[in-house]
Amino acid sequence: MNTTALLRFNFAIVIALMANSVQAAVSSVEAAKLGNTLTPIGAEKAGNADGSIAPWTGGLAKNAGEVGANGALSDPFNSEKPLFTITAQNAAQYQEKLTPGQLAMLKRYPGSYRMQVYPSHRSASLPDSVYKAIANNAINTHLISGGNGLDSFDMATPFPIPQSGLEVVWNHLTRYRGGSVRRTHVQATPLADGTFMPVYFDQQFTYRDQLKDFDPKNPGNVLFYYKQLVTAPARLAGDVVLVHETLDQVKEPRMAWVYNAGQRRVRRAPQIAYDGPYPASDGQRVADNLDMFNGAPDRYDWKLMGKKEIYIPYNNYKLDSPQLQYNDVVKAGHLNADFTRYELHRVWVVEAALKPGERHLYAKRVIYVDEDTWQIVLADHYDARNTLWRVAEGFMTPIYDRQIPWLGVEALYDLINGRYIVSGLRNEEKNPMEIGFKALGADYTPAALRSAGIR
Repeated sequence: MNTTALLRFNFAIVIALMANSVQAAVSSVEAAKLGNTLTPIGAEKAGNADGSIAPWTGGLAKNAGEVGANGALSDPFNSEKPLFTITAQNAAQYQEKLTPGQLAMLKRYPGSYRMQVYPSHRSASLPDSVYKAIANNAINTHLISGGNGLDSFDMATPFPIPQSGLEVVWNHLTRYRGGSVRRTHVQATPLADGTFMPVYFDQQFTYRDQLKDFDPKNPGNVLFYYKQLVTAPARLAGDVVLVHETLDQVKEPRMAWVYNAGQRRVRRAPQIAYDGPYPASDGQRVADNLDMFNGAPDRYDWKLMGKKEIYIPYNNYKLDSPQLQYNDVVKAGHLNADFTRYELHRVWVVEAALKPGERHLYAKRVIYVDEDTWQIVLADHYDARNTLWRVAEGFMTPIYDRQIPWLGVEALYDLINGRYIVSGLRNEEKNPMEIGFKALGADYTPAALRSAGIR
């Protein structure tokens, strides 16, 4: 081997070792913290110094409340009163525990936007089988393809003890959501005066291990399958979106199709990714805004900023109440503040900066990830001028009888045009949510779209 070749060989080894040191799973000694000083999902088990955040003791019991006829859970904290309310007038007093997006919303809507802060409850819990998978992931799962995929991953939460911002993002993308879920829900994109036309959806998703024909020896590259049917209004009824969400989106980008009922045709939909317009959203949301953030993370550099105590949306059973109508919840500028609930929790803070040469409507994003669930609960979005543009809130409502941390309602507010989009509303829906159903891979093929979308 000549000198040049030897130098290249040694350089390749150094690069490989550096990559492994950055992207390796944690040691067994570190992983042993799970279930001890850390919760089984990787949060700090202890409370905070002044007791305003309690220790985690296992989350809500499965019988913490009752299940209504429409599947709505009763509020275990219904008798509680707010500790205090944050308004535009007193925001400075609490600003250390508020995000720039929350402060901007208080300033934008000084007469109506407010945050009722309640006692904090660490209510999230997961099944033991998921905790076991997470423990295995801690010592086995690695980032691959420059951080855009996972290797040796099982079920949920690959990095319960994250070493980077990208690992935190992957924990959100793969968090446990019940394996498979069918639900009906409503979306609204109110005008600045609060008027809106509800859009009704039948939605379902199935993680790969919930397929009847799943082969664990050959899991493939698809993480989950997603299908969304619009049932009303008439101008949109019958349109269907189908997504195959891949684990390694560099090796195999997300596959998406749409069925247009008016044209009666199925076509590929590569625009349902990144900042492509999301169907039926009236221009108020791009594709990767859904679920607070979804899809490939490759266009951003994700910087882990550490942990912080923040007032975040949590235990929002009141917002999900079947005693309310959509007109009660959806108001001008933002959701009705009478029905939202905030608690003090610890969050991971991750800042995403658009990579040089990449394109996206959002030049910067800052996400706030609940330590007990790995769910993004708040997100701030900045435009190319570094101006805060859109603010997202994810209203955590754990499904305690099934041990599923759940993002029930999510809202994305546009600070500039005064509009917003809210999805996940179920207040007036009569069909209970179906969790844990088994599906076939054939249920999520382009060929199945046409029959799903018949009006």
